Amino acid sequence: MTQHPALTPTQPIDGTAVLGLGVHRPNVVVDNEQICRWIDSSDEWIRQRTGIVTRHRAPADVSVVDMAEAAALDALKDAGIEASQLGAIIVSTVTHPYKTPSAAAALAARLGATPAPAFDVSAACAGYCYGVAQADSLVRSGQTKYALVVGVEKLSDIIDNHERSISFLLGDGAGAVVIGPSETPGISASVWGSKGENWESVGMDSSLLRLRDALAEAQETGDASRLLDREEHLWPTLRQDGQTVFRWAVWEMAKTAKLALEKAGINPEDLSAFVPHQANMRIIDELSKQLKLPEHVLVGRDIADAGNTSAASIPLALHRLREENPEISGGLALQIGFGAGLVYGAQVVLIP
Repeated sequence: MTQHPALTPTQPIDGTAVLGLGVHRPNVVVDNEQICRWIDSSDEWIRQRTGIVTRHRAPADVSVVDMAEAAALDALKDAGIEASQLGAIIVSTVTHPYKTPSAAAALAARLGATPAPAFDVSAACAGYCYGVAQADSLVRSGQTKYALVVGVEKLSDIIDNHERSISFLLGDGAGAVVIGPSETPGISASVWGSKGENWESVGMDSSLLRLRDALAEAQETGDASRLLDREEHLWPTLRQDGQTVFRWAVWEMAKTAKLALEKAGINPEDLSAFVPHQANMRIIDELSKQLKLPEHVLVGRDIADAGNTSAASIPLALHRLREENPEISGGLALQIGFGAGLVYGAQVVLIP
């Protein structure tokens, strides 16, 4: 029998933790009165239905990579490590305007983290939790010592402000964490998955191929009227079936959150914070109720000021909680993301 050479195994470690947390909030603040210039609504209706008062949106000259860089530098400073020490960079986003190359590769170059492997994750509002799950595995398996996870969105680039199923909810921003080794476990096993049968309930309303074909048709016929017809909505934009998404988020994600606690081996009373995706204040309140959280558990409600920022919402909300309540550092936070796909992810982390 032929003897094959043995491969050198990686050296796994037992514990990982979030070592640093950073954010970027764009400086343009859009209140509900401004939103009502685009849709037939009112400040009172938006507050009652969503809990949103304002949302941040990035100026035209600020890109997804710009925001990711700002949040990443903040997280690196918080962790006390240099970008050159990073062994992996994961950017969770659905709004980088280039299908390829990745936002992560550009970010790695800006930070001076090359040749660290860098890649994007497309998991919408669950993207940050997906990134944490992957970074945790990379560090624990011995593939790298430090990994950077960034959740970043410039949703203002892809929405139609006149569309009223989701556009008025959305904001821009970025949040980042550095994940590295820890003597004791600081990140629990992740609970993550998908429900693709509800693929069309939230997401882009058409593909770029439809726009390409319409442009080709206009070029051939010399008739650009279809391109200018608002009813056509040829540029893909976000839409959602609000009731379907709401029911799924409330009932199914409560089960996922409970399973994440079970896998972490803790109870709700062991938490310092609960940080769900900032989709809608009513969803946040209902999830908190179903989890029967004690009064001492702080709940992330960043949505009131920041809107729904998709992949950026959890780190933004956790950062605000820590900033306003520094005593929670060292405590445990249950975080759960859910959104287009439908996809979801949750884990318990030690707050840096």
